Amino acid sequence: MNDKPLVYFLCTGNSCRSQIADGFLTALGGDRYEVRSAGLEAHGLNPRAVRVMAEAGIDIGGNRSDVIDPALLNRATYVITLCGHADEHCPVISNEDVVKWHWGFDDPAKATGTEEEILAQFRTVRDAIKARIETFVQTVA
Repeated sequence: MNDKPLVYFLCTGNSCRSQIADGFLTALGGDRYEVRSAGLEAHGLNPRAVRVMAEAGIDIGGNRSDVIDPALLNRATYVITLCGHADEHCPVISNEDVVKWHWGFDDPAKATGTEEEILAQFRTVRDAIKARIETFVQTVA
């Protein structure tokens, strides 16, 4: 069993935002944290999320889209929801010591327009998540 604090990122479909957060925390703090992500449902890994993370030098192409695992949820040190739907519908956490935060980000998968306009939305969300992860790594023990 891992002795590192478990950070569990949750979103609706575990396809974009939670995968991006997972990728950044693994890259920036994987030596200090066990990092996992999941969704209320598994929608599959969004190829645009993979693309914009590759642009940032992080490969999430091998990640899987998973549904929330109650055992992981109740073992987590930090549960961080990245969308309002996941925050509102997160299963009950029986671990009273868990720290639960909500970091709301727009869903880039709902972006419309040209491919470049859609990718711009993915990049905006990616960069906002990266900034939040950098703050987390710098300030959370």
